[in-house]
Amino acid sequence: MDSDDDLLAEQLAYYRAGAAEYDRAYAERADLRRLLSLIDGLPIAGDVLELACGTGRWTPAIAARARSVTAVDAAPEVLEIARAHTASPRVRFLRADMFDWQPSRPYDTVFFAFWLSHVPPSRTADFWDLVAAALAPHGKAVFIDDGPTEAAREEVLVRRTVPAVRRRLGDGSEHRIVKVFHDADTLTGDLVARGWSPRIRTVSESFIVGIADPPPASG
Repeated sequence: MDSDDDLLAEQLAYYRAGAAEYDRAYAERADLRRLLSLIDGLPIAGDVLELACGTGRWTPAIAARARSVTAVDAAPEVLEIARAHTASPRVRFLRADMFDWQPSRPYDTVFFAFWLSHVPPSRTADFWDLVAAALAPHGKAVFIDDGPTEAAREEVLVRRTVPAVRRRLGDGSEHRIVKVFHDADTLTGDLVARGWSPRIRTVSESFIVGIADPPPASG
């Protein structure tokens, strides 16, 4: 079976090769477009770290509410599109691998849309540790992702140690990517067990939206 590293490398290759196709889903699905309006009701403020910003679909709306935004992604092709989408001088784009990178400063908000589902289960603890380390006192993690019903839209690969799906690009190429369809209740329980204080709900029947306060600082 493939390792996490193998799938993550293929996942990055998929997003690099398909950067120009990424936003097509927003054009085709009204429920995805409606999600963008949720920003106004979420506690996004201050200095914001946006993880896996992709093509910048969320970045301008975040920048409108933030003092500053540091938007991070591993794929230069999507970052190029994101820069074109975002004219705000408050936004700084950074290319980095989310599984190796560590923030150099604290943030009031850490935001990630459609990224948690691409984190392999074996790396989930490290990911949440990174988010907690990135948050300033009283900061919050805010996230949006696919819920379990979205699995019906995917070609889910079965009997795998790492949950994954197969996707095809317009040129006919096939790519496997990590895809964990988190249930709101189960994810809530997992985060509580890690010491977080989450509020996670299902919206539009297909997506989850979460706000989470990090574990109390030790010491």
